[in-house]
Amino acid sequence: VLPTKGAARYSGGLSVHKFLKTLTWQRMPRSAVRQIGQVTARISRLEGMEAHARTADDRLAKYFPGEGFDCGEPVTR
Repeated sequence: VLPTKGAARYSGGLSVHKFLKTLTWQRMPRSAVRQIGQVTARISRLEGMEAHARTADDRLAKYFPGEGFDCGEPVTR
């Protein structure tokens, strides 16, 4: 099936790939989790994305239980 009204110039036809969800994932060493987790939490909080910051906090707590990290304070507006 091809798009109509000239859309075929910039869009491909309908295929099974239009109905599949692409999932991506990454793997990193535990030492990288320590560095990236803290930075992720701090930047997320500065940008007002508290939910993203909390996922970084949770990951740090999972891999480094009992350690304290300075990940910033929630930003209130």
